[in-house]
Amino acid sequence: MAKKVAILGATGSVGTQSLDVARRHGYEIPLLSAHRNVDALERAVREFSPKFVAVTDTTAAKALRVAIADTPCQIFSGEDGLLEAIGKCGDGTTFVNAILGEAGLSPSLAVVEKGERLALANKETLVCAGAHVMARAKEQGAELLPVDSEHSAIFQCLHAGEKREVKRVLLTASGGPFYGKGREELRAVSLADVLRHPTWNMGRKITVDSATMMNKGFEIIEAVHLFGLDEKQIEVLVHRESIIHSAVEYIDNTIIAELSVPDMRACVQYAVDYPNRMMASIAPLDLFSVGSLTFLKADADTFTPLTLAREAVKLGGAMGAVLNAADEVAVQRHLSGEISFLSIFDLLEYTFARMTPYASGEKTYDEIRAYAKEARDIATTYTP
Repeated sequence: MAKKVAILGATGSVGTQSLDVARRHGYEIPLLSAHRNVDALERAVREFSPKFVAVTDTTAAKALRVAIADTPCQIFSGEDGLLEAIGKCGDGTTFVNAILGEAGLSPSLAVVEKGERLALANKETLVCAGAHVMARAKEQGAELLPVDSEHSAIFQCLHAGEKREVKRVLLTASGGPFYGKGREELRAVSLADVLRHPTWNMGRKITVDSATMMNKGFEIIEAVHLFGLDEKQIEVLVHRESIIHSAVEYIDNTIIAELSVPDMRACVQYAVDYPNRMMASIAPLDLFSVGSLTFLKADADTFTPLTLAREAVKLGGAMGAVLNAADEVAVQRHLSGEISFLSIFDLLEYTFARMTPYASGEKTYDEIRAYAKEARDIATTYTP
């Protein structure tokens, strides 16, 4: 019997790779969602024949309704429509959440409340509300399996021992396009430089986050919640080749690492098929061609988002959501040409400092959402 896999954010980078895995392995697709890419979504609907489609942009939903009027697919519109569509999916469905940004948080919670398996590529779910999401998952019997390459690697390496035996986690990072540069050298970088990632082909937002290393900061927060780690147990290791996707060091000083070619399809497939391993969707790793692997220390003095992420973990409450909201605004302002690359760092530090006195400490889910909105407002009005 074919596995049932719903893909949320089906037209983005991870979403399209998830569709490729489904194509290769014959998964049944009950639900597809997207924000507004009608053309790509129509092609996917015609290929995979989902029962439900959700389009969060209401104008785009109307256009899709016309485009696929000849199909029996039921269309849901808006953010509430996506949550309704998730609720209509049958038991035993795995949900791949590849939605970008804070918009992916509510859909993740909807899956958790159903008690289903959540294959999580949406960082913001755990960055913004990790403690709440993990608690609800435990209560509802939902499974959270990571799709990020680093967290998928950690998840696999943790099978080599017991949690009490873990000494530290080595969270690998490509270092982005600017590893080795100081603050002064970063003043003159262009947007084209920022978007020139050395290894991965990703969306613009994540590519900017990789350049600032905010992406790696968010992954520290994710790892804390996913694996029940202390922030001090996580060390960022710059590995330019992106072949080792992360590693776990145990108390006997042995290190277990996961290696593969850099391809997100492997992570999607593992999260869907776990605990089984199926025939590959990716190319084999040729170690002879790789030749050598290098390891360097991360520069948290220059790339301050790494430090902010650790502070967010220590402070707790809404600070992860505050950092994420500020970053979403900062990246968009940089992509639009409104602020420089270095101003992203300044905006994050300014917003974080403004919010720390009252957004830290234990907070309810509603308070977290409210503080994230306030942080977004501060970041929007920040003047370099």
